[in-house]
Amino acid sequence: MYADRVISSAKKKEQKECASDLNDHEHQSEIFRMAKQMVKERQDITGSNCLKGVSGKVIVDEKGIKDSWKQYMEKLMNEENELDHGISAEVKEGPADCIRIGKVAATLKR
Repeated sequence: MYADRVISSAKKKEQKECASDLNDHEHQSEIFRMAKQMVKERQDITGSNCLKGVSGKVIVDEKGIKDSWKQYMEKLMNEENELDHGISAEVKEGPADCIRIGKVAATLKR
């Protein structure tokens, strides 16, 4: 409890000093710099500034970056997966097996 009071009083003291520094021209620029830095730190990263295209050229405009990603995703989604060719399964014909509640309950009791 004592530590909480000490921390709280130190925070209040620091806030009062910052508030008094707002009126001082020397400290105003420093406070605004800190505020800008805090805003910048809280911003989300929304995209990249540049991207290397298929041709090897660097793309910097937003539309070009979106088009490049679109081409990449279309190519990725339309490729045949080599692993799928090794899988084989027999087709099951006829009615599906009937699962009875009694069998499930008996199995769960074991």
